[in-house]
Amino acid sequence: MATIRSKDGTPIAYSQTGKGPSLIFVDGALCYRASGPSGPVAELLNEHCTVFTYDRRGRGESGNTLPYAIEREVEDIAALLREAGGSAILFGVSSGAALSLDAASQLPGVTKLVLYEAPFIVDDSHAPIPSDFLTRLEEAVASDRREDAVKMFLKLVGVPAFGITMMRFLPVWRKLTSVAHTLPYDIRIVEPNQQGRPLPASRWSLATMPALALDGGKSPVYMRNGMRALAGALSNATYRTLPGQTHMVKAKAVVPVVTEFLNVARRL
Repeated sequence: MATIRSKDGTPIAYSQTGKGPSLIFVDGALCYRASGPSGPVAELLNEHCTVFTYDRRGRGESGNTLPYAIEREVEDIAALLREAGGSAILFGVSSGAALSLDAASQLPGVTKLVLYEAPFIVDDSHAPIPSDFLTRLEEAVASDRREDAVKMFLKLVGVPAFGITMMRFLPVWRKLTSVAHTLPYDIRIVEPNQQGRPLPASRWSLATMPALALDGGKSPVYMRNGMRALAGALSNATYRTLPGQTHMVKAKAVVPVVTEFLNVARRL
């Protein structure tokens, strides 16, 4: 584990493994290096890339300078880009995919994008996020009701009540509640595109690098519609579905598709 300083002085903890072109993996909600997909993905990708995994601010071993702003998370990625030599591929999952899009639109040095299931709601296939959800979530965090915050989020994303109850008795629950205070960060990132409206045509017009937009064949219809719409909104994107996968994508399913995309994009 190593640490870099973001623009505002926040320490950002990261790990580096492998060889080849640099790739920065950007986690989604409730995930960090010690809990989530980044470790298994890095293990399989390190034969092809120099993989940087990191704890997004407020998680794991990274700092959490307040007040929060999405711009600070973009600056965290900028610091990682510098550490990677000035250029890298961004591979984002869920809200991390949305954050990667923002970073790619603002930062020089992002060479390619891999985006798995940014949770956009672009039509009537799913109800928009409730208008008061972020406020209620922030109130739970401010009151240190971490379990309530996690349960609110899991319910929002469709985990059934029985599943949430079972999770409370598993070791993963402690990991989830340890980063519950960062859930409002993820909601701020995705909320503008969870309104049941088409994606704004110009939102990511500066993200012209080759992009791979992925979803899982067993994922909810609204999420797949969102990724299809995102691929259409980007100027240089390829859209693919991974058969049999859900929002909790398996590294063994996604890494071969990613390496194929990177090799093809490298030859273009």
